[in-house]
Amino acid sequence: MKNSLFILVLILLTSCSKNDEIIDYPTQNDEEIKAYIATNNLNAIKSNSGLYYVINEQGPGEQPIQTDRVKVAYKGYLTDGSIFDENATGYDTNLQDVIRGWTEGITYFNEGGSGILLIPAHLAYGSSDYSTIPGGSVLIFEIELIYVNYVTENDEEISAYIADNNLNAQKSSTGLYYVIDELGDGKQPTETDNVTVAYKGYFTNGSIFNESTADGASFNLEQLIKGWTEGITYFKEGGTGTLLIPAHLAYGNNGTFGIPAGSVVLFDINLLSVN
Repeated sequence: MKNSLFILVLILLTSCSKNDEIIDYPTQNDEEIKAYIATNNLNAIKSNSGLYYVINEQGPGEQPIQTDRVKVAYKGYLTDGSIFDENATGYDTNLQDVIRGWTEGITYFNEGGSGILLIPAHLAYGSSDYSTIPGGSVLIFEIELIYVNYVTENDEEISAYIADNNLNAQKSSTGLYYVIDELGDGKQPTETDNVTVAYKGYFTNGSIFNESTADGASFNLEQLIKGWTEGITYFKEGGTGTLLIPAHLAYGNNGTFGIPAGSVVLFDINLLSVN
């Protein structure tokens, strides 16, 4: 009886091991990628993770890090050429929210750059099927990194708003735009001063998201968004004008209550006093 039970268990284990054979996808994928590179005469670089990438154009703009938000145009296909997804106009995403091959691979390009990512399964969807992608598949993406962190988009939006409203705006080295209607004749604040400012905050479509009373509100400039910390210092006490602030100097990639991620914010300001 004991021998029969042992034989039955042995048969079951042998059967499972045959049906559920463990596949060495990293090695298999690496060989598949190298064959694809050779067949297509690609100048590819391999990273420590096993990702391969081809830089066709490095790009002239900002280089993202793995926590950045990006906009990427892409075409995704398997090594046999079968396309499983594409977006020619661009896909907005945070690099922490995508497959690891993208999280790493997109950072090798600058804004405006283009190339190819050749991604093994352990950096993509692993050994399980995903939608139309079979488990263990190598994924290839032709990519164009359109924007990083809203900077270019925001600058285009602000420039268009300035042109449409015929504003005489100045741009600082940080990307902040400002319009001085009245410079003022009092004290000029530094970035560490306390100030009292009457203001109206709105988007480029005119929607108001915040507004002070005529008596204004008091702040320490070090405790505000960077667009205010910098922008208020261009005025003197009694001065009025407008700050046109890109997201990287305001509420960034995440936004805040009532202000969507990546928003340009405008403020009409009256610098009432410098304390």
